[in-house]
Amino acid sequence: NLLGTVLAGHFISRFGFNRSYYIATVLFALGCAGLGLMVGFYSWFIWRFIAGIGCAMIWVVVESALMCSGTSSNRGRLLAAYMMVYYFGTVAGQLLLTKLPTALMSVLPWALVLVLCSVLPLLFTRIVNTQEQPQQSPQVLPMLKLRQARLGVHGCLISGVVLGSLYGLMPLYLNHLGMTDASVGFWMALLVSAGIVGQWPVGRLADRYGRLMVLRVQVFVVILGSLAMLVHAALTPALFILGAAGFTLYPVAMAWACEKVPDQQLVSMNQALLLSYTVGSLIGPSMIALLMQQYSDSLLFLTMASVSFIYLLMLLRKPGQHPNPVAHA
Repeated sequence: NLLGTVLAGHFISRFGFNRSYYIATVLFALGCAGLGLMVGFYSWFIWRFIAGIGCAMIWVVVESALMCSGTSSNRGRLLAAYMMVYYFGTVAGQLLLTKLPTALMSVLPWALVLVLCSVLPLLFTRIVNTQEQPQQSPQVLPMLKLRQARLGVHGCLISGVVLGSLYGLMPLYLNHLGMTDASVGFWMALLVSAGIVGQWPVGRLADRYGRLMVLRVQVFVVILGSLAMLVHAALTPALFILGAAGFTLYPVAMAWACEKVPDQQLVSMNQALLLSYTVGSLIGPSMIALLMQQYSDSLLFLTMASVSFIYLLMLLRKPGQHPNPVAHA
């Protein structure tokens, strides 16, 4: 994912959104198909790596196209619609796995067909990158250092920690509570469904009342939801609250950062945000898994609440406008 995020900007600058999407989709399909050709640690390592590059490129291309097509007044709703469709697909994929045979060669054929079919809508739609600058390669590192967009970059990092932990460690937590695989699937579906329900209203609120205020409320709700998860009797409302706030944090933070840069830097900023999210989704679950193994499963939610609290302090400390605009005049 990290490598795919870095490569995506160069492909977009050279080939445009449509062709970059075709390349990324074919690369992703090849990576998935390779999983069925050779079964072994090293072969799976290689093919999973290739699939990760294609997957990350798809994310960057789609999200960058949305950012370039929208404006600061409607990007929240655009991202909300995008995330709703994305999570609907996630839920549908999980439901397919519960109804269909799960042997590797039973899953790969229909999964590959779905991946390749995703290029069909773009065959009839051309997305023009009006901000394209062929003479200049995308610069990701300066976007990470951009002071006025730092809250958005940090928000994507925290979102990666939260969502990576929920995706990777929540099933383990529920399993340790003595739940069956079917029960774990139900609770995870509830978590993702809450994220779907929260996307559109949060996106509208962010466009209407400002993304900084919405970010503050979201992070506060993530903290409340994480602490409420420690009370097993309140599992349903706690999971719903945590899913609604946690899964909507990434698009709002992304929209915040993108409105701080000129149009010609949107692709680079989107790369930087996805890079930040990926780093968070790698570091967060790895560290929390060690803490859970050494001490207690409760540290999953205590750690999520702690990192969210640190981000909340950053949001409360900074006003809506940059305190030192002269530095970036």
